[in-house]
Amino acid sequence: MSDESEGRADELTHTTDEGDVQMVDVGDKPDSKRRAVAAGEIQLQSSTIDAIRDDGVGKGDVLATARVGAIQAVKHTWETIPMCHQIPITNVDTEFSLADDRIELEVTVETTGKTGCEMEALEGVTTGLNVVWDMVKAVEKDDDGQYPDTGIENVRVLTKEKQRS
Repeated sequence: MSDESEGRADELTHTTDEGDVQMVDVGDKPDSKRRAVAAGEIQLQSSTIDAIRDDGVGKGDVLATARVGAIQAVKHTWETIPMCHQIPITNVDTEFSLADDRIELEVTVETTGKTGCEMEALEGVTTGLNVVWDMVKAVEKDDDGQYPDTGIENVRVLTKEKQRS
């Protein structure tokens, strides 16, 4: 089931027959309650994870700052993804899970409107993880200023739901 098009699954909805990009017209679609959950993870050194757990990172509370960044990104997705519609965000939830060598972030976005919110959830995940990286980069880089143990990966949409109003 596609939120953007009732046509074929291989049809590009953001491209005209002439090959020009376009925003999909959702004006005639009914409003629906929508929910999307996305996740991703950042690999870090175990000593960095310990510092985050102990609130020992010099820049401040890493997860609180990343949560704010994720929520801000959700609200501003339409400004950074060219063909995304500006949608009314009704709820954002962020959940961090810390392991020995990584942090997973799951972002849930809810809206009531004419188009889905999976791009907003993905933007929340990637920005939240980028904020973590920014907060810990001083302790993650090696003697050459590189980040051999740091990486953002496995960013994906976990679920996408729509309920007709």
